[in-house]
Amino acid sequence: MGKVDLGTTKYVIHAVIETDGIVEKPDVVGAIFGQTEGLLGNDLDLRELQKTGRIGRIEVKIESKGGKSRGKIRVPSSLDKVETAILAAALETIDRVGPCDASIKVEKIEDVRVTKRKKVIERAKQILTTMMEEITPDSMEITEEVKEAIRLQEIREYGEDRLPAGPNVEDSDAIIIVEGRADVLNLLKHGIKNAIAVEGTSIPKTIIELCREKTATVFTDGDRGGELIIKELLQVADVDFIARAPPGKEVEELTKKEIFKALRNKVPVEQYTGKIRREPHGTINEKYKKYFSDISGTLKAYLLDGQGNIIKEVAVRDLAEVLEKSEENINVAIFDGIITQRLVDIASEKGVSCLIGAKIGNVTKKPANLRIMTASDMWG
Repeated sequence: MGKVDLGTTKYVIHAVIETDGIVEKPDVVGAIFGQTEGLLGNDLDLRELQKTGRIGRIEVKIESKGGKSRGKIRVPSSLDKVETAILAAALETIDRVGPCDASIKVEKIEDVRVTKRKKVIERAKQILTTMMEEITPDSMEITEEVKEAIRLQEIREYGEDRLPAGPNVEDSDAIIIVEGRADVLNLLKHGIKNAIAVEGTSIPKTIIELCREKTATVFTDGDRGGELIIKELLQVADVDFIARAPPGKEVEELTKKEIFKALRNKVPVEQYTGKIRREPHGTINEKYKKYFSDISGTLKAYLLDGQGNIIKEVAVRDLAEVLEKSEENINVAIFDGIITQRLVDIASEKGVSCLIGAKIGNVTKKPANLRIMTASDMWG
């Protein structure tokens, strides 16, 4: 069967024909035009549709064997799907070809655009595979070099202290204060252009002035050095939010996902300053020790307010849910159970200052605004 011209074709009607005698292609085509004439009115007359190009050339492939004929018919259509379906049904009304009894059965109506789309997708996959095979490490290194060059071009020296900064620090309503130039570059790499570095623990005048004018988030490494910079900043600058890299990690080495997660988890400075006060080692509140002794072996939990008074007593199994739903200002949770990451996350989110449990489980993320203690911390 010849190739159907699919230039303007939307659908192709696929049908099979069987006759009781020997017929040839012109007989079948003649029967199709002859027996559908006048059946569907002028608008769907096959001859008129073919003249105007809305029906393509009807393709017929037929073979004769044992005194009978069997074959396939294809009718290309640029009509809409409803009109095409009506034409397909009309084909099935044909019951004679020449002198022979015949039957036509429509097998399917093919949506040419879907077929084309599948071919495009398959070819695109092949092209992409070829492209990936041809990208050598050398070309990838060149790409990285170009990106690095662009990032270096974007970094600025800002203010009288000539601090490393992204290009949007001047115009943005909010800034992100980081520790060093490498941190600014890593944030630029991931599309964050409003970062500025303090370049040391001595806070420059430029940073103090910016914090006065803009919403300021401090974003530091997850180590002791990061805590020192936060403390220094809080003493001299009007900071609004605190964000920390994961424990032991530096901002300059974080992935895009880690950066955005840390910034999403930033806490208001009021919440942070209320929680970073630490008692000197060995001077743990004796009241907490007594409470812990009281509940040891009971699988219970005490929830305390800011003055160390018990607000609620709950079962350990209900602790996470109670913390999550509580509208009271809970400062400390003391419980006879294991400190889990889920409890840590909920407590941090609810502004709890301290979690004291029997043991600590697999806790990988320890928020800077939450103190975590176990029995061994209290009794040494």
